Formats: sequence, structure tokens, C-alpha cells
Amino acid sequence: MNASHDATRRQWLTRNLGLAAAAAMPGWALAASESAYPNKPVRVIVPFAAGGTTDVVARLVLQKLGERLGQSFVVENKGGAGGSIGTDQVARATPDGYTLLLNTAGAQTLSPVIYKVGYEALASFEPITHICDVGFIVIARKDLPASNMKELITLARGPKPLSMSSGSSMINLMSEEFKRIIKAPETVNAQYKGTAPQMQAVVAGEVDFSLDSFAAVEMIRAGRVKALGVVMPQRAASFPDVPTLKEQGIEGMDFSSWAGLLAPKGTPKEAVTLLAREMDKVMQMEDVQAKLRSYNYVPRRTSPEEFGKMIAADNERWKRIVQETGFKVS
Repeated sequence: MNASHDATRRQWLTRNLGLAAAAAMPGWALAASESAYPNKPVRVIVPFAAGGTTDVVARLVLQKLGERLGQSFVVENKGGAGGSIGTDQVARATPDGYTLLLNTAGAQTLSPVIYKVGYEALASFEPITHICDVGFIVIARKDLPASNMKELITLARGPKPLSMSSGSSMINLMSEEFKRIIKAPETVNAQYKGTAPQMQAVVAGEVDFSLDSFAAVEMIRAGRVKALGVVMPQRAASFPDVPTLKEQGIEGMDFSSWAGLLAPKGTPKEAVTLLAREMDKVMQMEDVQAKLRSYNYVPRRTSPEEFGKMIAADNERWKRIVQETGFKVS
């Protein structure tokens, strides 16, 4: 721990305990600090608009966390620039445990690679816990003459290039990596302003296919698009009969997004430990797991250390993919 972080920790203990002895940080003071924190409402920045999927997840788990700790965890939506504005705000916030971030993989690990932002994926934050994963699935227009990934790849390598849609930077980059992996560089990657119009483009037959989120489940069940493969390491509960891309012989495309809770770098370890422990209890609640699954999310539980390793690995993977694909932000 460096000098500035040590000073912040001492200030945090003194403020929360009201004890001059906190400067020496004896064992009993550290134990008492957990019971004293939080002693006022905690604001949690969600760097996306209210009502979106990340906002819904945040309000679900933070209500439970607040009930366990007897304090309000207040969601503040700070959308803009694909989540970078709110994420940067938390990175610059006072690291006292009273400003947290509930973020997604794209804003946390990809944006620092492809945009000029004021934060680093891991070095600017204290990971607390990984909350859930959001899967992706390859969907195709219902009249495309392909019922699995092998047939799709055959068409993509044929004389007439196929087209696909992308509605976010993350899906755009995943799509470019997909084209590289299946050796179909002529595939047209059409850009749309958002994931909803991206999916609608497949429904309307404007494009042939896309790598879409599990939000496509209703369109798949209604028969308006067809599912060809799950872009995750394992099959999804929402689509148990749809094999993964790996099962169909495509390596290197086991992508998923995620939601997780973080704090500014230098937040006292006592606060991070307490939040991680209580969030672990929240994530074991059957009603929380059931609600997340109803949104087609996969509930997760990790320690701060495990979550930090995952963030670092994701960030390095995006760096490699950007380099290999020559990806440029349009």
C-alpha cells in the first residue's frame, strides 16, 4: 500500500470510528471499522441510462445489499460515451467507500483500449465482485439457408458475401474477430446505432446475421429469427438445444459480457472486504438468482481477487484482438 492510500485508509478509519487510535490501526479498530461502515448513504454510479439492463441489475442487487447493511445504496445514472463518462467519474472520486461503480465489461475493459479515456481498466479501481454474465448468440434471418454454424460459414465464404449487423463497440469488435476466425473477410459488418436496431435489422432481413445479446430470446422463440450458435463457453439455459460455437468447431469465440461492482482505487480494504462479503450473500439469494435468470443473465460469485484477474484478462484480450484485426473506431 503506498503512502497516499495509507493516508486515505487512516482518514477513513478515523472518520468512521471517531477514534484517535485509528491512526495506529490496531486489530480491534479494523474489526470495528466494518461495523461502522457504511454510516451514511452510498452512491453507486451506473454509467448508462435509467431503465437499461445494467440499471435493472444494479437496482436489484443494491436493494438487497442495502437491506443487509442497513444503509441506502443510491443508484445514480451517468450515461454517455458508451459508459466512459460515468466510469471516469468514479475513477476520480474520493476513495472513501461512499462512491461505487456498477459497470459492464465494455466500458470497463474495452473502452480504455479503443478510446481516449481518463482511467485504466484495473489500475484505476478496486474490484469488489462479479455479479453476472450476459451471453451472446449468433442469430440469422429466418429465411437464410443455414441452420448451423458450418452452413453459415460455407455461405460466408461463398461467391456472394454475407452481411451482419453491429450495434455497439464491443459487438463491432467481436464481429471483426469472428470474420477473422472463420476466414470470411468479405462479410459486410453494418453499423447500427444501438443493439435494438442491430437485432431489428436481422428480423427485417436487412442483414443476414449478427452476434446478438440474449435479448434476442423472444424473437427466437417467436420464430422471427433463428439461433445458430451460443457465443459462450457453455450452453445457455435459455437455449439448451443450441450448441456453442466451440461445440461446432469454432475456437476463440467464447465471449460474454458481464456486470460487476467496483470502487475507486485506494478505497480502504476494510470497506472492499465488507462489500464483497455481503454481495456474496446477496448473490446466494434464490430470488436474486431467479430474477437474473429471468433476464437471461448468468449469476456469478467471485472474490475481489478473482474479479480483478478477470478484468485484467479481458483487457489484455481486447488489446490482442484490436491488434490482430486492425480495428479502428469509425
